[in-house]
Amino acid sequence: MIKTFRGRLDDEEQEKIRLSTKKGKIGYKIVKFQMIGAEPGVKLTESTMKIFKVEQSTVNSIIDFSDGNLLAAGYWAGKDTSGNTDTIGPIIFEQEVFNQDIFITHHDAATGEACNYYLELETSPLTDNAAAVSTLRDIRLNPAPE
Repeated sequence: MIKTFRGRLDDEEQEKIRLSTKKGKIGYKIVKFQMIGAEPGVKLTESTMKIFKVEQSTVNSIIDFSDGNLLAAGYWAGKDTSGNTDTIGPIIFEQEVFNQDIFITHHDAATGEACNYYLELETSPLTDNAAAVSTLRDIRLNPAPE
């Protein structure tokens, strides 16, 4: 089954996608992640969107593939005249299965404009062992509050 989400994030905004269940027996995998500026062809934008397993303390445009919490990243640049847009990515770590909430961040390095996203997640049932492993892996990656 496919679950879809869509929304619009302002510059330096973060949104939580609620996925967790009491027993964590539903696994999710990103199958599609698309983005487009809020006013393509009208405003100059350089948007970076990232999807993480844990909430981020800061929202920026730095992409670090060594971050174990990063699930996907994309870049969309729009010029202030139509027909001049560039999209890089999105890059999705397709084999990553998770069973907890995820977080989407957006940063516009040009003028602070908003950006839209569309996300498709494939669901699959998890065994008790797979659910426990996924939950424990996410707990390990998520630092304890100080």
